[in-house]
Amino acid sequence: MFISSAFAQVAPAPSSGGDMQSSLMSMAPLVLMFVVLYFVMIRPQMKRQKEHRTMVEALAKGDEVATTGGVLGRVTKLGDTYLGVEIAPGVEVQVQRTAVVQVLPKGSIK
Repeated sequence: MFISSAFAQVAPAPSSGGDMQSSLMSMAPLVLMFVVLYFVMIRPQMKRQKEHRTMVEALAKGDEVATTGGVLGRVTKLGDTYLGVEIAPGVEVQVQRTAVVQVLPKGSIK
């Protein structure tokens, strides 16, 4: 008399298309962030690396270069991994090819 009857509720049947669509919509911001990250950070870095690699491969004797340490000099010897750079008359140092940051215009070093 004091206890009321309980009525069973039937759960709605899951629709196959709605769950798939909601999971794709929840992944959309993640995919969008990755695309933006690729075009803003990854792609420009890869382009700079490619430009640096071609510049280092094109070095020749007599080129005036700047190194990562800020040393300016003229290339006197070429090797596979090292360069001979003359930084003053009669003073030559060996540097790694990858340490060359920039090839300077001819006549920059006096």
